[in-house]
Amino acid sequence: TYMGCFLHNASDRALGGTMLYDLRKMTSSLCQDTCSERQGNLRAGLEYGAECHCGNRISSPQAPEEDCSLVCRGERGSPCGGVGRLSIYKVEEQLPGHRKFRNVHQRGCFKLTNGTVGAFPIHSVQPNLTAQSCIETCTDKELPLAVLKRPHCFCTWTSSLFDINQQSDEQWCADGGAPNRTATPASTAPPESGHYLVYHTPVLDSRCKERMFLPQRSSSLVALSSFPGAGNTWVRHLIELVTGYYTGSFYFDGSLYNRGFKGEKDYWKSGRSVCVKTHESGQKEIEMFDSAILLIRNPYRSLIAEFNRKCAGHLGHATEAQWDSKEWPEFVSSYAPWWASHALSWLKFGQRLLVVHYEELQRALLPQLRLVAAFLNVSITEERLLCAQSNQDGHFKRPGAQRPSFDPFTPDMRRMIDSFILTVDQALQSRNFSGLPQEYLPR
Repeated sequence: TYMGCFLHNASDRALGGTMLYDLRKMTSSLCQDTCSERQGNLRAGLEYGAECHCGNRISSPQAPEEDCSLVCRGERGSPCGGVGRLSIYKVEEQLPGHRKFRNVHQRGCFKLTNGTVGAFPIHSVQPNLTAQSCIETCTDKELPLAVLKRPHCFCTWTSSLFDINQQSDEQWCADGGAPNRTATPASTAPPESGHYLVYHTPVLDSRCKERMFLPQRSSSLVALSSFPGAGNTWVRHLIELVTGYYTGSFYFDGSLYNRGFKGEKDYWKSGRSVCVKTHESGQKEIEMFDSAILLIRNPYRSLIAEFNRKCAGHLGHATEAQWDSKEWPEFVSSYAPWWASHALSWLKFGQRLLVVHYEELQRALLPQLRLVAAFLNVSITEERLLCAQSNQDGHFKRPGAQRPSFDPFTPDMRRMIDSFILTVDQALQSRNFSGLPQEYLPR
């Protein structure tokens, strides 16, 4: 249902949720479906004919209808906003308890004091409280965390209260954060100090949203270099969250630009991006950069991820038939040597390197991001770090662990790949870097 034209600029933002782009085929229905399916939002707004904004509340005044005169890139006849104006549509509501959310996950069980929970901005009492109903409440209020202890549901922002190191044992919240027996389900007062279950809602913390190009062009070019399939896009997402600056690319990927990586369209040598994605491994290309973050991932996982991407895009999976075809062994024979040569070339020709292992980033996200930010010479706040931790998955995490029903790596493939692992491990140590994680090494 079309609701009207609304102001949407730096001071008056009509919708405060996720934003995405599609410069070729944006339509009003595509935007509404995306906001509903990905974020569970109730409002969808279109701007510039190609940008889609999601949210639950309209927070700006209505504008004259003629201000929303741009048509959608993918259809004619539907208003698609204007310059600093959103054409807002009401998304078809689903019944409570039936809305489907992506990017929702449990953060953990935390012990909180009465005074702490009493200061949270939203508190509701729901006698039949479930995690789903509390997440829906907090998503509607556009807050990134749902905190619950039956029958109480609280909504709040990300903070150091919910640092992973402060988690309690899950058994304290095994009953879903139920109150003590002395508590009465109908009580509206916040419960006493106790253990609370905490969930991330699909709402991006507002402190993470603002990103920009470097205010002053940098004379130093920093590469974010990896073998394809090693998680370069994920690390770019984390760097943008934690620094607030766009990352660039040696290439142009329209699907990444459409998802908000605005640095994709910027000339890679412009000096406006905090670092530049590249998969190149020739001496000439390496020496174009003054320094580099070398991202390395287990080659077995990298090869599977890249084969999935080649067959089915950033979020899809290769079919059984594709794994069983001659295409897969040809891919491995071509790409496995590249995994090794890519790392070896950067270790040989790179002028100033920070080596980051994908698996270490997964295991110790915040310490690794601090190292990355220091290497990039960017000051970061604890709030930004917590934002990155809370929204670490981004839009390009391939869902599930779908893999072929058989081991796609033959013994010959494994012998070849294991020899490359040992070669790269030795090269790292010879440059006084720590070797590859033990899990890579053949047993």
